[in-house]
Amino acid sequence: QVRLVESGGGFVQTGGSLKVSCAVSGRTARSLTVAWFRQGPGKEREFVAVIRASGSGGRTYYADSVKGRFTISRENAENMVTLQMNSLTPEDTAVYYCAAGEGIILSSIAGERNYAYWGQGTQVTVSS
Repeated sequence: QVRLVESGGGFVQTGGSLKVSCAVSGRTARSLTVAWFRQGPGKEREFVAVIRASGSGGRTYYADSVKGRFTISRENAENMVTLQMNSLTPEDTAVYYCAAGEGIILSSIAGERNYAYWGQGTQVTVSS
C-alpha cells in the first residue's frame, strides 16, 4: 500500500520561498508518477506540477501559473518528492496535496482522477 505524507507548509510573506515535501512509503518514489495539486480557499483543486516515473522518462511538467517559480524534484535516496516554491504571492495560498499514480499517460497527468494515492495535504499561506 502506497502512503504519502506531506510536510513543510507554513506562513511566508509575498516574494518569499517555501519547500514542501512528500514522503513516499510502500513503493519507491521513482516507480510512481508523483504530482502536486492545490486547493485555495473557495476554489477547486488544481494541478500544480508533476514528475513522471523514471520508467516514463522522469520529466517534469508545470501549470502555467507556477512555471518558472516552482520546481518539483525527486530525492531518490530519501524516497521523497519535493516542491520548491519561490516568488510566492497570496494567490499561491492553498492546501497543497501530494498525489501518486501508475501508468498515467502524458495527456492525463493534470487530471486528479488519474492518481490513486493522496496525502492529507499541507497548508501554505502567503501574506501580502
